[in-house]
Amino acid sequence: MSEVQAHSARKHPYHIVDPSPWPFLGSLGVLVLAVGAVQYFHDAPPWVMLAGFALVLVTMFGWWRDVVKEGMEDKAHTAKVRLGLRMGMGMFIASEVMFFVAFFWAYFNNAFLVSPGVTAWPPEGIETLHAWGLPAINTAILLTSGVTLMFSAKAMKGGNQPLQLFWLGTTIALGVVFLILQMVEYGEAAFGFTEGIYPSVFYMATGFHGFHVFVGVCFLAVMFARAWNGHFVHERHSIGYEASEWYWHFVDVVWLFLFVVFYWWVG
Repeated sequence: MSEVQAHSARKHPYHIVDPSPWPFLGSLGVLVLAVGAVQYFHDAPPWVMLAGFALVLVTMFGWWRDVVKEGMEDKAHTAKVRLGLRMGMGMFIASEVMFFVAFFWAYFNNAFLVSPGVTAWPPEGIETLHAWGLPAINTAILLTSGVTLMFSAKAMKGGNQPLQLFWLGTTIALGVVFLILQMVEYGEAAFGFTEGIYPSVFYMATGFHGFHVFVGVCFLAVMFARAWNGHFVHERHSIGYEASEWYWHFVDVVWLFLFVVFYWWVG
């Protein structure tokens, strides 16, 4: 059935979703994950938490697989539906921005306002990381990955699948290198997570960003698999690719703020 015929059959441009088990299973997975995490923090084995996490992953895979099918086979992603998906991704990224705002707020609150036991910022005894070492290299890596992702998107729009896959694979590789260097940096840091307010905020902010890079790499890996299978031959099918671009550029921009505030400013 063509998109025009599908419109005629349902008399509106909206997608009426079929009954699905994923909302219930996803909610159950999050509940089990939360309960397991609380138990783990109280010295219980991690199996309940891992079971919840596994159920969340299964839900994500199944739900997104259905979304791809709805767009590719059912032709349900009309212009109106694509607009809704873009708005949803935009609001998701906006909510993620607020997570990082909280970390920056905690950082500057302690940097500019007097706190009990804190007479300097960073507190005395904290040896900060040198900005122009691994942090600068990681900055260059992420900025380069943003450029290679744009090249990949341009190749996709031009119908050049081999070039699209090359630049997308390069972007994924750069993301993996960033994560490896971030772990090396943590290993070289002269302070631990529990050694004060500065280390706590530093590890929470940069670690949370690292988690976002990991999610972004997974996101791009899925796009690589879809591109390999020739899914992005029509604008209607490229919403996932567009969303992955937005997410990756968001990760890049957040890192620039982290670099300036947590590395360069205090160094």
